[in-house]
Amino acid sequence: MNKPLLSLLLLLVVTVSFSQTFDVETIKNAGDNDKRINLVILGDGYTASELTDFETDAANFVSAIFGQSPFSEYSDYFNVHIIKVISNESGANHPGTATDEGSYNVPVSTVDNYFGSTYDGFGSHRLLYAPNYSLIISVLADNFPEYDQALILVNSPYYGGSGGEFPVTSTGTSANEIAIHEIGHSLVDLKDEYYPGDYYAEEGINMTQETDPSLVKWTNWIGSNGVDIYQYCTTGSCASWYRPHQTCKMRYLGYPFCAVCKEGIIEKIHDLVSPVDSFSPTNLSIETSTFPVSFNVSLINPSTNTLETIWTLNGSTHSTNVDIISILEADVNNGLNSLSVAITDNTSLQRIDSHETIHVTTVTWSIDNTTLGITDITAEENQFSISLYPNPTNNAFYVKFDSFNSSNVRLELTSMDGKQVLSTRLESGITNTINLNQQAAGLYIANIYSDSVLLARKKVIKK
Repeated sequence: MNKPLLSLLLLLVVTVSFSQTFDVETIKNAGDNDKRINLVILGDGYTASELTDFETDAANFVSAIFGQSPFSEYSDYFNVHIIKVISNESGANHPGTATDEGSYNVPVSTVDNYFGSTYDGFGSHRLLYAPNYSLIISVLADNFPEYDQALILVNSPYYGGSGGEFPVTSTGTSANEIAIHEIGHSLVDLKDEYYPGDYYAEEGINMTQETDPSLVKWTNWIGSNGVDIYQYCTTGSCASWYRPHQTCKMRYLGYPFCAVCKEGIIEKIHDLVSPVDSFSPTNLSIETSTFPVSFNVSLINPSTNTLETIWTLNGSTHSTNVDIISILEADVNNGLNSLSVAITDNTSLQRIDSHETIHVTTVTWSIDNTTLGITDITAEENQFSISLYPNPTNNAFYVKFDSFNSSNVRLELTSMDGKQVLSTRLESGITNTINLNQQAAGLYIANIYSDSVLLARKKVIKK
């Protein structure tokens, strides 16, 4: 995937004279950069003679993050690159001005490092941050502009780190755990599950003020994997905020991500990158073609092999859970035919029935068949992000979808006895209201189609 720096061009204009190119090395290669999430690690406080140490520290971090769920299952969705930034001096600044200096035994120091990384950020000793934000942007633009997430690794043996757009961590105690926690913030927008203070308290994947177990966003996980609705504290503003778990990595270092955070990470992965690595044929114009004709998709499978494929030919299901099919002459009509495959992830790390968003990728081939055989095949890939909420609901629910290409998308609602009770067209990019005033309370199935391709099927509960 590529992360354009459009909003930062003005910063680049004023900092370009300070930018510099450095050696870039790929230390984890799962595929083409434009088909992967690109994690870029920049060093600070590493001199030219210490770049080997930087490579080792970066490799240790890669081993740590992809050894933990769900990054371990989705490792093939990521490439990792390092930018070998050279500092004039080794280490990080420590002015010794924090209010909690007495709790730490760290010498005061002034270091000529590249990004100005320093302890004592905002009055807290352990808050290690890189204040030269515009220079980070400039180095990324000059050396690896297609990054999706960048991390600053500071060559210091003392505990410290911080979040923000570019997480920062030292190489000291718990360094890898700090970095993984902070990437949870920066890449996925996970919230702290310790109380972060009133300024940072807000609704998020793993933070809420909702206390109804049937309405809370992690309702599908309640009662399993240690998930419930836990109060941050019992007094003050934080008493009105709740988290899903008591020992998640977003609260304590050294613990795994809780089930709710894992689900959020996977959703972000699917939001950033398609599970389709390639497909064929791409576009094929030919004089004649003999049957059978093969069609295939090459998928980026999680290690748990949880991708599901549904192949549809002219509106009817042709095959499921295969990556390659052969179309016979008897399968197609004279004239234009449509073949599609829809790919979804059915991992047990997501509980999707009441989950708000589903990601679906489709590949559609138009097959022009005449008495002379196939004369033309064209292909198109499309990605859909479909949100359906609230669920359960009283009188209405809302559907919003976005796709790369405009599509004829519709929703069909059926009761549990198989009777269709509603059919409506959905508009892309807006919130579509589905009124249930005429429907009795109970369980329904919402089927969402693009033309004749089934994109998603979700249970809807009317209370």
